[in-house]
Parts: sequence; structure tokens; C-alpha cells
Amino acid sequence: MSSMTITIPEELADRLKPLESQIPRILELGLRKLNASSQPSFEGADEVLELLASLPSPEEIIALRPSEDLQTRISLLLEKNRDQGLTAEEEKEWESYQYLEHLVRMAKAKAYLKLKNQ
Repeated sequence: MSSMTITIPEELADRLKPLESQIPRILELGLRKLNASSQPSFEGADEVLELLASLPSPEEIIALRPSEDLQTRISLLLEKNRDQGLTAEEEKEWESYQYLEHLVRMAKAKAYLKLKNQ
């Protein structure tokens, strides 16, 4: 294990003090979120993925809807695809959203089955 010294604002240091043993995990999660949010293919999708990763109840899965920002981006891509076509980067982004939708549909189908079998 390596050690590193960083300088942070005092207010942040005060907030981290009680979580000192969890700082490596906090940094890891923060880096993952930062990396994911810098990738256009995951813009807005992180909320959905985080919810699914939290192992929500079947009711929470069934109630899952895209955020307003995510829905706006998807609508924009659909419109652009109809009107002029997508760039290669936008095509990758669209494919990522399609895969995300596939995951959500699978989760919802399993949630419905789970509720039905209760």
C-alpha cells in the first residue's frame, strides 16, 4: 500500500475526519463517478446504474424512470438520428443508452415476476 499527502480545505478535512478509515473507498467511488461522468456514453445514466447496483426492491425497480436530463438527451439523439444522422461518437452513446434500457427492462421483468410469486 502507498501513502500520499494531499492538501484539502479545512471544512472538507473536518467532514472526512470521522470517516478516516473509509477514505480509500470514498476516493475510489469518487474516481469511478468522475470517470463515468466524463464519458459521454454514461452522461445521465449513472443514476440508473447506481440505483440498480443498490439492489432496490421490486417496487422501486418497477417505478424506475429516466431522469429529465437523461430523457432529454435520449430525445435529442432520436431527433438528430431522424433528421441528419448521428456522428460515430453519438452512435456509441446511443448504443450505450440502448444497452442501459435493456438492463432496466430485464430488471423490471424480474421485479414483476418476483412480485407475482410472492
